[in-house]
Amino acid sequence: MSKITVGGQAVIEGVMMRAPNALAIAVRRPNGEVVVKEDVWVSLSQQLKFLKWPLIRGSVVLIETLINGLQALSFSASQALEDGKREEKLSSWAIGSVMAVAFGVGILFFIVLPHYLTGFLGHLFGRDLAVENFLFHLVDGLIKVFFLVSYIYLISRMKDIRRIFQYHGAEHKCIYAYEAGEELTVSNARKFSTLHPRCGTAFLLIVVIVSILLFSALFPFLPKFPSLGKGLTNLIYVGIKLPLLFPIAGLAYEVIKLSGKKADHPVLRMVIAPGLWLQRLTTRPPTDDQIEIAIRALQGVLRIETEKAIL
Repeated sequence: MSKITVGGQAVIEGVMMRAPNALAIAVRRPNGEVVVKEDVWVSLSQQLKFLKWPLIRGSVVLIETLINGLQALSFSASQALEDGKREEKLSSWAIGSVMAVAFGVGILFFIVLPHYLTGFLGHLFGRDLAVENFLFHLVDGLIKVFFLVSYIYLISRMKDIRRIFQYHGAEHKCIYAYEAGEELTVSNARKFSTLHPRCGTAFLLIVVIVSILLFSALFPFLPKFPSLGKGLTNLIYVGIKLPLLFPIAGLAYEVIKLSGKKADHPVLRMVIAPGLWLQRLTTRPPTDDQIEIAIRALQGVLRIETEKAIL
């Protein structure tokens, strides 16, 4: 039987694991009790087959991962609170609102500000950086990386975030152990790395690299709008970049998916190396009890996947 593709996410005092047809969240309560929530997972791409096509499936996976992640965070937060203080899970409206705010902030810091700052830096140093030039998009990409790394570094200084990053490391170790065919025990998982090529952190950096290449190839062929002035013209260019996020996410997903299968390929090793470096900020060596939580979540999704395969 071939290995099931499993991904995950660290949550508050726990880990969420997701497989093609299953999702499980394991959380340790303040009294030490471990709570595991297991669900059958049905992706939209299973109902609309065209969403599985290459370059399309990446955007679907990204959106569904965000939804699953918010639901898992809501569940973990309610379980990690002291008894008697637990709250109801987020409603669909609340999840939609959080996602809308997250997308808005992401667009501001990773599309709008880098674009305008690139033009400003060109003006500051006496160089006209036009969008048809590769240098414009390279500087734009470097600003995005600076924002991303700075944000991760700043939140990594927070005690609660450091614990989440430990669970992130536990998640990777357990997935590595499973992919290596090892029995899922704490001692087996402990010996593996906290850095994994299919991590979402690596995905974000691949998105930046793909955006530099795609924008550099496309923007020289766009109209220049000389009568509108630089301010309005750049606003139009920012608007053009927004729908391009979907093919960019699709391409980045294919690279990440391929790197997970061929991690030893020399070209792919170079591509994913920056993402692995960044994971040194987003993962921390976990404790044994944190690895235990990740194992419980992984066992949950594997159990559901096995039961569905038998049926």
